[in-house]
Amino acid sequence: MELIEITSFSDPYSPTPNPALISDEAREEFWAKQATRLDWAEPWHTTHRFDKPQKIGTDDDGNDILSVPEIAWFEGGKLNVSYNCVDRHVEAGRGNHVALYFEGEPGDRLVYTYADLQREVSKAANALLKLGVVKGDRVVIYLPVIPETVIITLACARIGAIHSLVFGGFSAEALKFRVEDTGAKVLVTTDGQNRRGAVVPVKTNADQACSGKNDIEHVIVVRRTSRPGRMDLPRGTRGLRSKQEDTVPWTRGRDVWWHELTADVSDVHEPEAFDAETPLFIIYTSGTTGKPKGLVHTMGGYLVQTAYTHALMFDLLPDVPDANGVLRPDELSAVNDPAKVDSTVHWCTADLAWVTAHTYEIYGPLANGVSEVIYEGTPNTPDYGRHFEVIERYGVTNYYTAPTLIRSLMGAFPKGLPQVYNLSSIRLLGSVGESINPEAWRWLRAQVGRDEVPFVDTWWQSETGSCVASPRPHDPQFAPPGTFDDAAPHTSLKPGSATRAVPGISVRVLDESGEQVGPNLQGFAVVDKIGPSMARTVWGDPQRYLSSYWSAYGERGWFLAGDGARTDDEGDLYILGRVDDVINVSGHRLSTIEIESALVTHPHVVEAGATPIKDPVTGHAVLAYVVLTADAQSLSADEVREELRAHVAQEIGPIAKPREVIAVPDLPKTRSGKITRRLLTQLYEGQTLGDRSSLQNEEALDAIAEVLATRE
Repeated sequence: MELIEITSFSDPYSPTPNPALISDEAREEFWAKQATRLDWAEPWHTTHRFDKPQKIGTDDDGNDILSVPEIAWFEGGKLNVSYNCVDRHVEAGRGNHVALYFEGEPGDRLVYTYADLQREVSKAANALLKLGVVKGDRVVIYLPVIPETVIITLACARIGAIHSLVFGGFSAEALKFRVEDTGAKVLVTTDGQNRRGAVVPVKTNADQACSGKNDIEHVIVVRRTSRPGRMDLPRGTRGLRSKQEDTVPWTRGRDVWWHELTADVSDVHEPEAFDAETPLFIIYTSGTTGKPKGLVHTMGGYLVQTAYTHALMFDLLPDVPDANGVLRPDELSAVNDPAKVDSTVHWCTADLAWVTAHTYEIYGPLANGVSEVIYEGTPNTPDYGRHFEVIERYGVTNYYTAPTLIRSLMGAFPKGLPQVYNLSSIRLLGSVGESINPEAWRWLRAQVGRDEVPFVDTWWQSETGSCVASPRPHDPQFAPPGTFDDAAPHTSLKPGSATRAVPGISVRVLDESGEQVGPNLQGFAVVDKIGPSMARTVWGDPQRYLSSYWSAYGERGWFLAGDGARTDDEGDLYILGRVDDVINVSGHRLSTIEIESALVTHPHVVEAGATPIKDPVTGHAVLAYVVLTADAQSLSADEVREELRAHVAQEIGPIAKPREVIAVPDLPKTRSGKITRRLLTQLYEGQTLGDRSSLQNEEALDAIAEVLATRE
């Protein structure tokens, strides 16, 4: 496979115009053009309809009552999502192109071509139909990162069933909520999962989740950790199932092994075309308060924006000569460069249950026909070199990961990566999940990207479905020195900046009164021109959709993202974290992200979490939890506190100095890698802990509680 380097760059004096900033008509024309990336069974009659919230009355307290917004894209059009991700590539003669490289944590490996994937997805679709699953039924998928997760997800899309993926590390209670809230007909789970070198049984969690009142008719069990039995024996024969299979908890009449269900079904299935606004999946947010929200994404709009933004950010678009004959990226193109598609090996390291992996590990890469890697295990099993072994083994070109993981790698390799890994295939890096601190950005680009490859620091949310703002791989800031003159704009590297909205979308930064703020002033990020992949509602609770996202600026059609942001003097965007992650000290609003970024620039700190605690004088004070490097473990608590307080004062100012700095083994994070700062405050202040169902490492809370107990 020929490695295609990025050699064309946008003209800093003539950047690509954003259709969303020209007019609504231009924006809709742009998305209609991008929709031609997909194969449609029937064309749409209306590109976009947006019924904004309108005042429909007042409540008893005199507050406005607003209507719930309605969003639609490509109404009248019909398509099949699975066909667009699999079958059309086979029909185009690319059936032998690799679709999936799978690596299990124990070291087992599988390769699926697009033709293989078509057969497996077709079998899975027929198996679900055999169980009585039909369009509109909900299927909850509680699986690790294995091929069956991708296959069953695509099978649901193929038959019109609505899938809801749940992180395999979630508790039975978290799974139970999702099973009940979706009204799922089928739950898919495994006998066990490989986690940090051990087998974790999860079928018991699935059984607990199905206890009580629910609509579950079948529990499908994918065999992952049990030794296989003798499938050549007749049903009911001793030895058909292994002893390990027989020890898996089982409910007769409800539970069914996946390999047995698919053993005698056809591997041919004719996909049905569905309306563009048919629900595709429900994904639950890990909100800081209240129960998780089930966001509903629909087929047509979601796949259009997903396919385009994946092509834009991960360098699949063609290069064309400008008026002077210089090659420039065609950022508005609705077709891909076949050579770039064929040479791409994409790896998004997120768990498949997270929206990032829905969009940029399942649907985006497969819709564009590239090869992708999925890895089952943790990044430090058996050691922190595992990811780099995976990159080298499969020739990964795009490495898209979370800032939390990058900081963990920094801690594991304080002196840089050893020169034993061949990472020369990497041509593009990316981050997602939370704002990345500049130090982590620089480290990954230097250690993995040779200080030369583009770095797309993407900003988006479960609600937006796909990317809202990001640098592009062909931005002038990534051009080799000397490509542009010193006075050219946008040519300086900007670690931690999402730069600007992707074409077809617009972002503003507003103050509390709804007015746009000037450069270098903190405000609220809003999406004032939405894209097709925006979530349509909250499952079963449209009023919550209104109150959570549209009550503030909805009458203007602006989506409140819930993140703080600022722009620099060139208009480039910096995301500062959740607006509820702001600490008000004596009237000064301090961003937790900024404090954490300052802390991790200190050589003793691998990771940091800053959170507010009550203070009788200033209202709030800053509390900082830090994960220290191995070399700093011998420092006393007082030494850590004083050294890091002084460091923050130097980096930001005395007002930002933490009142307390506490060294802990780990920080509690959601599956997307976001630190749950509210739990850090609650632990310190001795409050009852709130919802923990979204955590990927709940054990971190116990470890922190032990540290705090020793301080009393």
